[in-house]
Amino acid sequence: MKLWAGRFSKETDAMMDDFNASIRFDSRMYRQDILGSAAHVKMLGACGIIPPADADLIRKTLFEILEDIEQGRIEFDLSAEDIHMNIETLLIERIGQVGKKLHTGRSRNDQVALDFRMYIRDEMKSIKALLLEMEETLIKLSESNLHTIMPGYTHLQRAQPITLAHHLMAYFQMFRRDIERLDDCYKRVNIMPLGSGALAATTYPINRMMVAEELGFDGITENSLDGVSDRDFALELASCLSIVMVHLSRFSEEIILWSSSEFGFIELDDAYSTGSSIMPQKKNPDAAELVRGKSGRVFGDLMALLTVMKGLPLAYNKDMQEDKESLFDAIDTVKSCLGIFIRMLDTMKINKANMRDAAKGGFTNATDLADYLVRKGIPFRDCHEIVGKMVAYCIEKKIGLEDMGLEEMQKFSGCIGQDVYESISLEACVNGRKVPGGPAAESVRAAIESGKAFLEEVKK
Repeated sequence: MKLWAGRFSKETDAMMDDFNASIRFDSRMYRQDILGSAAHVKMLGACGIIPPADADLIRKTLFEILEDIEQGRIEFDLSAEDIHMNIETLLIERIGQVGKKLHTGRSRNDQVALDFRMYIRDEMKSIKALLLEMEETLIKLSESNLHTIMPGYTHLQRAQPITLAHHLMAYFQMFRRDIERLDDCYKRVNIMPLGSGALAATTYPINRMMVAEELGFDGITENSLDGVSDRDFALELASCLSIVMVHLSRFSEEIILWSSSEFGFIELDDAYSTGSSIMPQKKNPDAAELVRGKSGRVFGDLMALLTVMKGLPLAYNKDMQEDKESLFDAIDTVKSCLGIFIRMLDTMKINKANMRDAAKGGFTNATDLADYLVRKGIPFRDCHEIVGKMVAYCIEKKIGLEDMGLEEMQKFSGCIGQDVYESISLEACVNGRKVPGGPAAESVRAAIESGKAFLEEVKK
């Protein structure tokens, strides 16, 4: 008989049991459910709401159940619907009537909200750890490629020379913001809803702050209706995870391009590539492609959550059971993608010669030639036009700007002198951009040191 069946005169249909049950996916919250219940019953005993001896027995038995679950000695029952009722049923089977006192002063509504927040809180720590590992990998790669010149792109056209370190540190900044977003989101996740009851709190003299402190929460929800019906924290986390996937997907796109024969900038390790069933020569960047593809999955999880919540009246509605599968999937997907991406980056080979050759092509030093003419006293707009004509000339001749003879250059402007060649070398183009945030080695080195300081601060 179900623990809530007193009002009912007949059993629910087996198909309804299956449709209504959430144990298949919320069973992963068993630990949080038990820890939450243990804190709740400790408070009940301390407040004299139930006898302290009963509270002690319930706590002891809950921890025994936790050990049995983790040792694989317990199989959850579909007929008990969810993880909360499964645990309570097991408790009552073991200690009888005393076990029925556990649910005093709470509802499944505030219980599930508690478990969900506790579970998310733990998973956020795991995701943050992976993001920190990603950042450390990017720092390591950047330090070893401080002088690896490559083309920077706009519109996927070669634009100006930069370094691989500068490019990688751009992603460092993206993932840094992801860490900061998670930390900020954590503040709103780490608020305890237990004590809200079904929607209107409880008449028992409970001590909510005691439970919050026992479970490591920063505070308690301040409105019982909001406490059980709020899923903003889940929406916010799904949004944060979606942005993480945007960054991983953009990075994946570049990895895929760079590993192609047309670019040849990198070669992925065999351990993170696959072959073709028909073409023996193929080495496919499937890890990066899957990460790129799974971004859509996480975006879909966010959209599903938004759609579930958008039309719900206060307070709890059964629709909200749909919050977990979507967020669990987003969490699992992001963790999987970060884990594989870090290893893929850490093992890839970098073809520095191909990167440099690509930077030499495409007239990536054209802007620097224009800047050279500006320093000779010519207005920038005129310089732009002069260099544009020089580029057209070089395209026709199939040469680079640096391949032009001095006399050829001087046909376009008499201000050009022998010093032009040094000014438009790749090294000069890169290292002349020393402004904070620029690609010059000293600027990127400063960014790396700033990144290291950020990581040290975050780890405290």
